[in-house]
Order: sequence, then structure tokens, then C-alpha cells
Amino acid sequence: MEISGPITPGQMAVLVGFIPILLAWMYAEALEFWNKSRQATVNPTVPDILLKEEAKKQLLESGLSPESSRAYKQKAGLFRFFMMDKDFLLDNRLTLRAASEFGAFLVYFYLCDRTDLFGESKKVLFVMYHYFNAKETYNAIRVFIAAYVWMTGFGNFSYYYVRKDFSLARFYQMIWRLNFFVAFCCIILGNHYMLYYICPMHTFFTLMVYCSLGILNKYNETGSVIAIKIAACFLVIVAVWEIPHVYDFVWAPFTFLLAYNDPDASRKYPPMHEWNFRAGLDRYIWILGMIYAYFHPMVEGWLEKLEQTEVKLRTLIKTCISAICLVVGYLWYQYIYKLEKYTYNRYHPYTSWIPITVCICLRNITQEFRSYTLTLFGWLGKMTLESYIAQFHIWLRSGKPDAQPQKLLSIVPNYPMLNFMLNTIIFVTVAHRIFILTNKLKPAMIPAGDNKQLLFNLISGVIISITLYALSLVLLNLMNKQSEVQK
Repeated sequence: MEISGPITPGQMAVLVGFIPILLAWMYAEALEFWNKSRQATVNPTVPDILLKEEAKKQLLESGLSPESSRAYKQKAGLFRFFMMDKDFLLDNRLTLRAASEFGAFLVYFYLCDRTDLFGESKKVLFVMYHYFNAKETYNAIRVFIAAYVWMTGFGNFSYYYVRKDFSLARFYQMIWRLNFFVAFCCIILGNHYMLYYICPMHTFFTLMVYCSLGILNKYNETGSVIAIKIAACFLVIVAVWEIPHVYDFVWAPFTFLLAYNDPDASRKYPPMHEWNFRAGLDRYIWILGMIYAYFHPMVEGWLEKLEQTEVKLRTLIKTCISAICLVVGYLWYQYIYKLEKYTYNRYHPYTSWIPITVCICLRNITQEFRSYTLTLFGWLGKMTLESYIAQFHIWLRSGKPDAQPQKLLSIVPNYPMLNFMLNTIIFVTVAHRIFILTNKLKPAMIPAGDNKQLLFNLISGVIISITLYALSLVLLNLMNKQSEVQK
């Protein structure tokens, strides 16, 4: 098996960190099996609940409350992990299992995209833009992404406005959800963050919503304050993207994080061009999502009143709204959507709200439409982030760092449709599992309601990462020396 490119310190660091977790999980599973076998043999008639009550009684007799014991175990978790403490491993067996499975998927990503274990083929006759290279769907993809970004504004505004939860735990959980998976993909595959532009784009817009509502959040119940906050968001985006040179000044400090150059591009752009283009396409639509979220209860109340009006009047109002939506949607389709993609891109930031608004209006025009949902698309929508990232490496194939996926992963050579179906099944399954694993690992790393434990976890994570990276440098240096000696 041939590997494309040398092993990087980041890859070595992840490998060194993954091996103890895998061994700890295997040991924990063995301990669980032995305990169940012994329990069934020694005392098969005692129910689990009685055993738990007995353990709790012994804990109280020792002078420790369950809460203090739990806090102690959390604080001493790292030490107990390194000492392979049996009770700790059993208590965290499911977390270790989730981490091990996540690591196994990262290995699979690497095997698919950075080795010759599987074949590759050029793009053939297909139905989706990336996989099938169907350029005529480009404008539709732009609208779909805009709708996703709209949901970022709508969903986050709704949460913070209703729940009023601006805690550190909630903030870090949000960052975790958006960046946990992509961070490891960047390390394992040697890619820049901006290759997966959806992640930094949604992180930025989510942070904008969080900051706008979090600042002086006790005044969020006042409509004029919300109006000022939304106007401020709008003015910030206008200043950054519409006024010359402001963009360069604002984003220059973040070049290390957001710079990107396609190694295969025929035309080379400045390092920050990609971020300017990608984030700029949907720079306003998230603000519209915030506005719609704010007025959602009012519109919902208006729709309930409309359903109670006389049939003729209700029908007339709904018919007029539907007619207006259809006319506006048709005009947008004819004069905007059908434009060549480069021309369309210039209009997209200012017109993407049209199809989204038309869809929302028609979707809510009747009670029947409002109650109908597409379960499959709802299920797929939950893992949009994971599927977007996974498509680059286990559905398609780039073959080298920072490259766009120009080829197809070929598991079944010479049978393109069969290969497509098998790859798609694997791709969707893996994306769904990674979505589940990300959420399983989140509470273990970012506990809610315990800022001290959260801070401890963050500091520990930084220290462990630095240690692993330093160790990887030493190991790679030794490997290089050994290789030179053999030559």
C-alpha cells in the first residue's frame, strides 16, 4: 500500500493519542464482560438496582456524597485514565467506544483519500453537482447553501432569544458541533480549514448571532433593541464586504486560519480570496434568518387568526399571497436563476432571499402544507455538516492536501453505477455515525453547568495536544534518522 506524501507531525500526534484510547476501550469492554459473567455466576438472583443501592449505601458510609464523589472522579479522570483504573474505564466505557469508533473512521478517510488501497476514476454520467460534475445545477446548489445559512440565523436567534442561554458551556458546545470533526480531518489529511468552507462560514455567522444577542442580552425583550442589533449586524457586513479595503484590514489577522489556495487551479488567487468569495455569497441571508425568527411568533399568530376567518375571505387572501409568490418566483427564475454561474454569483448575495421567502410562504399557506414534512430530508438535514465534509474523501477523492475532489473513489472498478450506489450507502452511513459520535463525545468534553470542569477540560486538552505534538516530532525525527542509517 502506497502513501501519498510523508507522515506529518499532526498525523503522528493523532495516532499516538488514539492508540491508548483504543487499548483503554478494549480493556473496558473486557472488564464489562468479566463483571457480567462473574455477577451471573456468583449472585445471579440479585437485581442490578439492589446492587446500585448497596454501592450507594457504602459510599454514604464512607462520608462522601454521590455529588462530591462524582466531582472527584471527574477531576481525577486523566490520572485514572493513564493508570488504567478499572472503575474509571467501566464508567467511561461508552465514551471510549465512541472515541475509538471516531478514530476508526478517520483511519478510513485516510485510507480512501491518501493511499492507493482503493482505486479512482474520472467523473462520468451522474445527477449531482460534485459527484456527477453537472454544472447546470450550480445555481441550485448556491440556493440550497443559502437556505442552510438562513437556518443558521433563524435557528440560533430562536434559541438564544427564547432560551436566553449565553453560558460558556453552550458557546463551546456550539463551536464543538461546528468544528470538532473538521479539525481532525484537517490534521489527518493535511488540509487547510478553508477547504471545508462551510465550517468557518457557519462558525462566523453563528458567532455573529451569539454576540449580537449576547451583548446587553437583558434588553432583548425590547423590540427597538433587537432592531438596533440587527441593523448593526447589517452595517458590519456592509462595511466589511461592500467598502473597498475594509475586508483586507479586518481579515488580515486571520490569514493563518482562513487562507487557501487550490494546488490544481489554473489561475492563482490571493490567499484570502476564497474566504471573501464563499462567505460573501451568503453574507446577508443569515441576517434575514434572524429577522424571520423574530417575527415568527407574530406571523404564526396571524396565520391562526386567518384560519378562523370566513372561508371566502380566507381563500381570497391565500390565493392572493400564492399568486404573488408564484409571480415573484417565476421572475426570479427567469431573470436571475437562469443566468450563467459567474454572472449569477454577482446577484446571489442580494437575491437569494427571494426563493427562500417564496418557499416559506407557499410552505405555510395552508394547515395541510404546514403539517407535512419530508422525513428523509429532515433526517439527512441533521447531518449536513458531516456529509459535506465526508463527501471530499469517502464519496469522492482529492488525493493530496488542499485539492478539490476531482476524481471518484472506485471500490467497484468498471461498474460506475454500482460503485456509486455502494459508495453512497457507505458515505451516508459514515456521515450519520459521525454525527452521532460528535454528539456523544460532546458532554464528556464540554459538561453543561460546570464551568470549573469545563475550564479543566480545556486546559487539559491544550496540554495534551502540545505534549502529543512534541512527542510526534521526536518520533518522526528518530524515524528519519533510522531511515538515513538504513540508506
